[in-house]
Amino acid sequence: MAVNPDIVIGIGTKLNATKVEASVAVANEKGYGVTQIYTNPDKMVMDLLEGEIQAAVRGDMGSNEAMAAIKEGFGIDRVMRVAVLEPREEGLFFFGPVGIDEGWDLEEKRDFITLGIEMLERMGIEPSIGILSGGRLSDIGRNPVVDKTIKDAEEIVLWGRDIGLDIEHDEILIEKAVSSRNFILAPDGISGNLIFRTLHFLGGGRALGAPIINIDRVFVDTSRAKLSYVDSIALASAMVGKGYCQEFCIQ
Repeated sequence: MAVNPDIVIGIGTKLNATKVEASVAVANEKGYGVTQIYTNPDKMVMDLLEGEIQAAVRGDMGSNEAMAAIKEGFGIDRVMRVAVLEPREEGLFFFGPVGIDEGWDLEEKRDFITLGIEMLERMGIEPSIGILSGGRLSDIGRNPVVDKTIKDAEEIVLWGRDIGLDIEHDEILIEKAVSSRNFILAPDGISGNLIFRTLHFLGGGRALGAPIINIDRVFVDTSRAKLSYVDSIALASAMVGKGYCQEFCIQ
């Protein structure tokens, strides 16, 4: 895991300071940076903006409060997150959208891909993109909503190939995408959130966190249900350190 002891990372807490404190103690011991605990999301975002901390992790701070502080502080009207997931017996991959209000039209999907690629490349990872839809190509005509997801996926792939991306429409076959791609795009935020929850909470997969990709600072969103935030702090440290990508590079 990334060792980057010279940076300062903020982590938020609201519900379970003991869990956050235990995570900070382990992360500091492992050398991921000096981690400070915040209870005020506005203060944490302001310190991130002003360079008092080099990265931030949401911890178990309330999502609505934290995202509102991000929007206000960075002057954005939407938050775009890409989760870092590791299913059992599989390598790590990047996945989005995971917010229920994210990724609903072609423009947002293109933005997700463009910004996600920038994040992967900054971490030294060559992006290989899999686009999911609501069915197989042979399913066209069964349902208009499914048809639209397939059509959107095909359009995104054409756009991506036109600009030289390694991109494929993997249809509804997420198992195929996970085996060969390191950046996977769900049809929309609801299906993405359901896939994330199924892999993490029911399937026993690991979720390191979900970096926000449409800001120019490192902020890793996390679930309040995580038992430990050590891996989320390590992810934030790796993103700041740029060269620390051994744990996140997918062969």
